[in-house]
Amino acid sequence: MAMFLNFREVAFGAGSALWRQASERTAVARSELARRAALARQPAPEGVSGPPLKLLLAEIRAYAAIRRGQLPGMEAARPQPVMLIPGFFAHPNRMRRLRRALTGAGHRVHEWGLGFNFGPTPENFSYLTRRLRSLKRSEGEPVALVGWSLGGLYAREMARRHPEAVSRVITMGTPFSGDLHANNAWRAYQLIAGHAVDEPPIECDFATKPPVPTIALWSPRDGVVAPRSACGRPGERDRAVALRCTHLGFASDPAVIAEVLRQLDRED
Repeated sequence: MAMFLNFREVAFGAGSALWRQASERTAVARSELARRAALARQPAPEGVSGPPLKLLLAEIRAYAAIRRGQLPGMEAARPQPVMLIPGFFAHPNRMRRLRRALTGAGHRVHEWGLGFNFGPTPENFSYLTRRLRSLKRSEGEPVALVGWSLGGLYAREMARRHPEAVSRVITMGTPFSGDLHANNAWRAYQLIAGHAVDEPPIECDFATKPPVPTIALWSPRDGVVAPRSACGRPGERDRAVALRCTHLGFASDPAVIAEVLRQLDRED
């Protein structure tokens, strides 16, 4: 009987400890959720806004049609290693049409290796540094970085930090210029990433042009990122190319893919 009572006391004590731990974890989770929700409710800076609502709605309508477009059949004049970096909350599979076209043209295409893009952290930038250097060694030449939206900010920063490993940077609808709130995604970004869009947890300078050829593809039809932010100013990029696509279309629109192929073939 005494043994049974002792066992019951031990079991009760263990159960109470587990309950306290679960309660503490729940409290921490609630606190973190409240913190992120507060970030998402922050007001936009005065005079700063993203594209109009009609362009944002057009993103949804145009997406299905874009995916059915004919891929360009082009052969690379200068086959080279290329790394594709997806946009915010996107998986590399969202860039598969671009990857397929670049591979078909003769380029050696590599994914960034981190799956979904949930925002910059010291850990994923450290991983990207190792991956970029490894690709440069294995390929025997610098790597071209093609970044979509937030992925373009990664590309610019990696090229700024490690220009010896990067041959060129091509950004697609990337908000590298001006206020980082000039888009329709910054509140969702702050909720998911857990930090202010202009206060990333890494040292960075997105507006400064990397010391490699840097090309900005932008669109006046972009419903997510303000066109001026993705086009940039002279000195922030070497070339800016206007295309007529949606923001979601940058990863799959045939005209965008053809332009990426042309920019990779240019001698800079």
